[in-house]
Amino acid sequence: MLPSAPQQAAGSPAEFPPEWADDERMAFLFSAFKLNREVNCTDWDGKMSFWAPLIVSCCRRRGAVSVTLQELSESFRRNGAVPLGLPTVLQDMIRRGKLQKESEFAALVDSGWLSWGVGLLLVRPLKWTLTTILGSSRVPPEESYLVTELVKEKASELLSVYRGSPAAERTLVPFQELRGMAAHICPDEATLCLALLQLQKEKQVTVAVHEGEKIVKFTQAGQSRVSPVGEVDLGIYQLQRSERLLGERVEALAQEAERCREEARTLLRQGKKTQALRCLRARKRAEKRADSLHTQLETVQGILERIANSHTDRLVVQAYQAGVSALRLSLKDVTVERAENLVDQIQELCDAQDDVNQTLAGLNASMGGDTDELEAELRSILEDSTPDIPPPLPEVPTKPLPSNLASPGLKPSSSSLQSSSALEAAQ
Repeated sequence: MLPSAPQQAAGSPAEFPPEWADDERMAFLFSAFKLNREVNCTDWDGKMSFWAPLIVSCCRRRGAVSVTLQELSESFRRNGAVPLGLPTVLQDMIRRGKLQKESEFAALVDSGWLSWGVGLLLVRPLKWTLTTILGSSRVPPEESYLVTELVKEKASELLSVYRGSPAAERTLVPFQELRGMAAHICPDEATLCLALLQLQKEKQVTVAVHEGEKIVKFTQAGQSRVSPVGEVDLGIYQLQRSERLLGERVEALAQEAERCREEARTLLRQGKKTQALRCLRARKRAEKRADSLHTQLETVQGILERIANSHTDRLVVQAYQAGVSALRLSLKDVTVERAENLVDQIQELCDAQDDVNQTLAGLNASMGGDTDELEAELRSILEDSTPDIPPPLPEVPTKPLPSNLASPGLKPSSSSLQSSSALEAAQ
């Protein structure tokens, strides 16, 4: 529930918006609403947009999910004045689904919440104490109203805490263990129950009572909604509880045996041999009892392991069944006779294709003579079209020209001699 704030809350930025320090603004916000919104919709909407978010934010900051008119009046008291429009604000939030009576919320959830135990839900009786505010407006000051937005937030946080804890490996969780696990989210038992009711409304949780103990079952991985608590769940829960108790007992006996050993050692140093022997006998009894309980613990753990394996085997069998169904559906119109008929048809078509290929090969062989004549004609054309190759030039002479070829009185140069020799060779 929303705790009361000091009467003078002005200038407290952590609790209220900045307008709280403005006397003129707060005088308007603390005044009563008009008889209906049509008189002055601007003033009406301005007040509503201030008070409605403030109620939700104050509840969220203080970890509460429900409020009463009386608590709101005390929490928002300023300079001795109480907001006169709070009943109208609550009525509007109820109409828009932002608030809901705690009694109606519990009644709408098909959960059997009355069987959870006395005092879990502190639903106030419907005492319609008439308070004359705004003329004919009458609001029960002690009626508890849930902030639906905050209840959903608590439920989501509780589900996240469970799935992130080691308890998520178990099917059922004791209520008291869950309460300790979610103590930082739900400060009291009533808040935890409201969060569980919201989860049960969303089909994510179911709560049952077994042998006077409240147990909670959450949705498991791969499930869209929780299944009812069955005999298998209760059997596994009993085994898990026995495993936990046996483990605690074995640990306690081990500690007792060690304590007896240390005590015997101390007594022996003091020369008290008889008492030391008595302690050693107690240590032997504790160790023997611990061994016996450890054997029982291993048996319980073996059963739990077989149960876990059975779940895996069940999933494998379900997968096999699905595979068989799919295979049967895919082979619905396939029979051995039909397959043999198709094979015969394929073989006949292959034989017909082979016959066509052989016929085409024989036609090519009959046309082989014409091909030889065409190849001979092609060779003759190639021979006729070969271009003439010019004869090769003679070799260049290496001897010098005769002296009588030179002009009288002139000595031929080496370049002239070479040119004459080349010309002579060319002729």
